[in-house]
Amino acid sequence: MKTISEKDGFYFLTPTIIDWVDIFSRQTYRDILLHSIRFCQKNKGLRIHAWCLMSNHLHLIASAADGFNLADAIRDLKRHTSVEVIKFLQTDMQESHRLWMLERFAIGNGKYRFWQPGNEPKIIYSNPFLEQKLNYIHQNPVKAGLVYEADHYVHSSVIDYSGGKGLLHIDYVG
Repeated sequence: MKTISEKDGFYFLTPTIIDWVDIFSRQTYRDILLHSIRFCQKNKGLRIHAWCLMSNHLHLIASAADGFNLADAIRDLKRHTSVEVIKFLQTDMQESHRLWMLERFAIGNGKYRFWQPGNEPKIIYSNPFLEQKLNYIHQNPVKAGLVYEADHYVHSSVIDYSGGKGLLHIDYVG
């Protein structure tokens, strides 16, 4: 499994949900993830340069602020999100798929795994590679047929790069 190895590097990351469960199709779970990202930005040195949240995975271009470690920030982000989502699934009787999802995430002995291991990290090694990944992230909802225009997708940094204000703080690149 590839790891985040360069402390000062910019990385393209794709954390993915176990079994590609479409959990982020619901606002409650998107809110949990966004809250976790904001917390890690404020307290763990996570710098988000671009992002796009799809129904079962997250694309990021990220780095760590001075004195912080990107691998630690992503680990903590995933851990907190996992704990909060599982807690919500265990208590929200209105969630129609809660038992099915809990079964998908169960690994035994009352423990759960929400995120697939790893993040598919790819170091951003050049400006053309950065531009390619930035375009890929922002066009993902269009290619998935969710919107006709990338800047109509709310759960992405494309809004920020188009002159608006999106849902997360962005440290711009390019």
